[in-house]
Amino acid sequence: MKTAIRAVLISFVLLMGMYLQPEVAAQNAVVPDADAPQAAVQPLMAQDAVMPDMELLKTTAQDAVMPDMASLEAAAQDNEWSRQSGPMDTPWTAEAGPDNALPEYPRPMMVRDTWKNLNGLWDFELTRNNHSARNYDRQILVPYPVESALSGVMEEVGAERRMWYRRTFTVDQPYENGRVLLHFGAVDWHSHVFINGEQAGEHRGGYNPFTLDITDHLVDGKQEIVVTVWDPTDLGSQPVGKQTHDPRSIWYTAVSGIWQTVWLEYVPEVYIRDVKITPDVDNSRVNFQVDVAGGTGDHSIRARVQADDSEAGSTEGFHRNRFFIELDNPRLWSPDDPYLYDLEVELLDAGGSMVDRVESYFGMRKISIGRGDDGYVRLLLNDEPLFHMGPLDQGWWPDGLYTAPTDEALRYDIQVTRDLGYNMIRKHVKIEPQRWYYWADKMGVLVWQDMPNGDMRPGEIQQPTPETADQFMKEYKAMIDAFYNHPSIVMWVPFNEGWGQFNTEEIVAWTKEYDPDRLVNNASGWTDRNVGDVKDIHVYPGPGTTEPEENRAIVLGEFGGEALVVEDHLWLDDFTRAPTHFETSGTQEELHQTYERMIHELYEHKAQGLAAAVYTQTTDVETEVNGLMTYDRRFIKFSTEHLQELHGRLYND
Repeated sequence: MKTAIRAVLISFVLLMGMYLQPEVAAQNAVVPDADAPQAAVQPLMAQDAVMPDMELLKTTAQDAVMPDMASLEAAAQDNEWSRQSGPMDTPWTAEAGPDNALPEYPRPMMVRDTWKNLNGLWDFELTRNNHSARNYDRQILVPYPVESALSGVMEEVGAERRMWYRRTFTVDQPYENGRVLLHFGAVDWHSHVFINGEQAGEHRGGYNPFTLDITDHLVDGKQEIVVTVWDPTDLGSQPVGKQTHDPRSIWYTAVSGIWQTVWLEYVPEVYIRDVKITPDVDNSRVNFQVDVAGGTGDHSIRARVQADDSEAGSTEGFHRNRFFIELDNPRLWSPDDPYLYDLEVELLDAGGSMVDRVESYFGMRKISIGRGDDGYVRLLLNDEPLFHMGPLDQGWWPDGLYTAPTDEALRYDIQVTRDLGYNMIRKHVKIEPQRWYYWADKMGVLVWQDMPNGDMRPGEIQQPTPETADQFMKEYKAMIDAFYNHPSIVMWVPFNEGWGQFNTEEIVAWTKEYDPDRLVNNASGWTDRNVGDVKDIHVYPGPGTTEPEENRAIVLGEFGGEALVVEDHLWLDDFTRAPTHFETSGTQEELHQTYERMIHELYEHKAQGLAAAVYTQTTDVETEVNGLMTYDRRFIKFSTEHLQELHGRLYND
């Protein structure tokens, strides 16, 4: 009976939320910033939404015969999960399963010991958008997206259907009067979360983490969580990157629902909510701010920096202060020496006793532009010119789509990139889980981070409305906030090739003010607005360059894309829907010769002022076969030693 009441309440709250557009009840929900370029705040994408029928959904909820907990558990046993057989697998596909669904701690930038991973099997149902769940008639492996083989569902969702997730969990609270935080790494796209039948929060955005304080919704014993998600993909106007309901050419299979780790965190009543870290190489110190939830004038902060297990500096003060720790002859972070300092931050009460503690890390690095000895504007790392050379990285997987099957798989792509002699990755219109950036920090790769594009369907670029512009800015700011601390990220790229581009000058100015310690690429390829730190051109197959400028570096944001078909490593054998603008090598030897010619041309372009180049791309993806390795990651198309030698001249000459 309680479950039936909960189902009706959830349906009612969800419906009212769709019509009234309530405030997001999430602790870390994305909200407009006073300094951010703002559009008029109106209900998001009302013109695109498939709105539910109020009476129909009420009737559905009233007529639904909801099983009790025991019935749901029995149904789950009768519908055992199994991995679907997709067109391809990877070396890690078989490792991902109910007992090994990304079990690693998901937030290496701020670590606590008191947490619980909620990945694994959840009850699942797909309904029409204006229907509630009735039976949860199957299981899904979280956090793999619904369309992926690893989820066990592997079905297209579409704008007219709604996803329903459900599971139970227990709370193991170690703190008296402590709080319980529910974290989602990413859910695509519009989600409502219910705890024990009560709405705990709502979130719009497919790429950024959000947090709910669910303490006041908990009951004695076992807890129930229900998450319902609607995702129109490219039939809406929200940021979607390269997802499409109709995969072809350079556009890939849609990704819907939960696609990053779901986890609980147990914190004391007053706790450290966030730590913002900024390296200051010029003054040999690290600056940081601590956000304390529930802090009073009696609370203070104590912080220590560790270097090779020895204390390198410390500080203590009132928790609302801005802190810095001076470092003696700091060891600078770079691709050649990606050294990371450990940071321990403690929250103290009035008596000096520790209330909360988190562990973090940082890299001492400075990114800027300036003139090299040759007179051209160069990209500078720690005040020294460094040519950036790396692949365009889509971040897609044949078994998990947006979600790598394991943490080792996530790490592997970065490791191959480094093994091939690249020092940079352009993360293309996708935002990765925080562990990807952790590995980038650890392995010393420079990251140009794109913002996923909105307001675009394949072959059609739309003009943003005030509503979609506002949503873009919320998600763009959330990206910068979520990944600000990672030393590997050296450049923000708000737009690519005019896809959904708007208010470029204003957005670049806001970004430079909001994060003055990184570079901003106003638009990668073709739609430059003469602002930002670089002028970015695309040349296919290329390479190419353009006239030097007085105040911006010249970068080649995309080139290459040389294709090679590797039999038995293909997503599809039918290439009628494949891109046609890339040249294809008939043999691996021909591919190598073409690539070597391109790099030799880059030597000449560098001498003419070119400061960076991005080769398309890290892996084959679906119908594209222009990767440095195949989509399944089982075949690398190049010699690591030869590419290291070729690329080394770009960095050293």
